[in-house]
Amino acid sequence: MKTYDLVGIGNAVVDVITQCDDSFLDLMGIEKGIMQLIEQDRGETLYAAMNDRTQTPGGAVANTIAGAGALGMEAAFIGRVRDDALGRFYADAMTDHGIGFPNPPVAQADVPTSRSMIFVTPDGERSMNTYLGVSTGLSSQDVPQDVASRAKLMFLEGYLFDQDAGKTAFREAARAATAGGGMAGIAISDPFCVERHRDDFLSLIKNDLGFVIGNEAEVRSLYETDDLEHALSKTADICPIVVCTRSGDGVTLIRDGERVEVAVSKVTPVDATGAGDQFAAGFLFGLSHGADLETCGRMGNLCAGEVISHIGPRPQRDMRAAFQAEGLI
Repeated sequence: MKTYDLVGIGNAVVDVITQCDDSFLDLMGIEKGIMQLIEQDRGETLYAAMNDRTQTPGGAVANTIAGAGALGMEAAFIGRVRDDALGRFYADAMTDHGIGFPNPPVAQADVPTSRSMIFVTPDGERSMNTYLGVSTGLSSQDVPQDVASRAKLMFLEGYLFDQDAGKTAFREAARAATAGGGMAGIAISDPFCVERHRDDFLSLIKNDLGFVIGNEAEVRSLYETDDLEHALSKTADICPIVVCTRSGDGVTLIRDGERVEVAVSKVTPVDATGAGDQFAAGFLFGLSHGADLETCGRMGNLCAGEVISHIGPRPQRDMRAAFQAEGLI
């Protein structure tokens, strides 16, 4: 049986990206700079209004898995797509990039493959309008045990925690990975999701996970506090590895009492889509290779810096070569 360096579980979303100006956002009633969940008919309206579309398989954890695969990690992604044009595109694109995709497209589904319409303004800010579709129906039946139990690292997407079936799937998958000698962790994904399921989030982190990654707002939301230091301390009390990204202010990494602050080089982004996802890819690459915290943080920052330098949520540069150039490997 195949062993994976990294297995991700998350929403399988086709990203459809276009560039526009602020007046277009106003015209279409798109709120700038946030991810907004939309219904199917709204998605069709926005899709029709997009010019010069760039289409790519996406979803936050899926982007991380793709970045890890580009770094040479043996990686797989578990997610649901429908057997429709976008679903087949998604499955083929993942496997074409060397990413294991063990879930065949679902033939009998009431809703289509998930998609996110992403509008990028000249300042690099992205406004995401996401129709979640079939991906939210993920359950334990979609998680092959022979894949989960052979994951050295498993990375879970917080967005799926909104569904009871997703919660169960996460617990079972994390425990399967741990029983197989691996370690599971989660991307918090959304402070509002935490607010809806705080007790379950904290229980999962405390009992089943070895690492947690989130930005400042997401980490604070775990403990309903505006005090980031308090939230970091409390999270570190229940989880061996805590990573908090702070945009242009760098990243804080804590492992078993050791704390490291890693600065970032501030740049003007072309497209901020995927910055956190690719940070996670670099960080997990370092973690899988036994790197120290500072090196893991620097690897993550390099990957995030690369992806915001161009349109699209996945790396275009050889980041392994970039690590070598920086003396990180």
